[in-house]
Amino acid sequence: MSLKAQLEALIYATESPITLEQITALVKDSVVAEGVNDESEIKSRIRSCLEELVGAYGSPDHGIEIRQVAGGFRMSTKPEQHEVVRSFAKSLKPPIRLSLPALETLAVIAYKQPVTVPEINDIRGVDSGGVIGTLLDRKLITTAGRKQVIGRPILYKTTKEFLMRFGLKDVNELPSMEEFEKLVAESFQAELLPAESSAVPAASSDRESGDPAPSAESSGENVAEAEKAG
Repeated sequence: MSLKAQLEALIYATESPITLEQITALVKDSVVAEGVNDESEIKSRIRSCLEELVGAYGSPDHGIEIRQVAGGFRMSTKPEQHEVVRSFAKSLKPPIRLSLPALETLAVIAYKQPVTVPEINDIRGVDSGGVIGTLLDRKLITTAGRKQVIGRPILYKTTKEFLMRFGLKDVNELPSMEEFEKLVAESFQAELLPAESSAVPAASSDRESGDPAPSAESSGENVAEAEKAG
């Protein structure tokens, strides 16, 4: 059986990004059957096939691509196909929606991680404690120990789920802060009803009871909702 065909089938079938180590464990016998026994040569052979597969799907004739996301490989629609796939995906399941305070807080954590709640509050100018719980529940952020200062406040960082939702290989692929803010603004303008457009005062506080702002789709929805439905 073709090694490349096996890799293609594995990457297509996975719901979460599949790592090189997982792939190697699954197809090692096939490579050995071809006469390759050295561990480094086995991995080299698999990497070579992966590169060929990624290159093949990079052709304009394909509407999907193979990308490295959150430490593994995954198939997803190409950016130029996101709008048509987004329209289809929205009819199948509701997207993750985040309020503006939650989006702002998530952005601060993504760009400043690891970061504490007081530091987030200083940047945003309002209390962010209420939305931290929301982001934790959505598994978009997690704790990262405690900062070694007086009071030892909890540190927060983004998760693998965050990378998957936004279709990122790692946080180094994040757009600039200006680009991210533009995406958030465009998302809110597109989703908010006219009557809701002034519902989030700049000086408002995020309360413990939940997110007071009207819901808006995450700026990463174009990527997250365009991923292959598992």
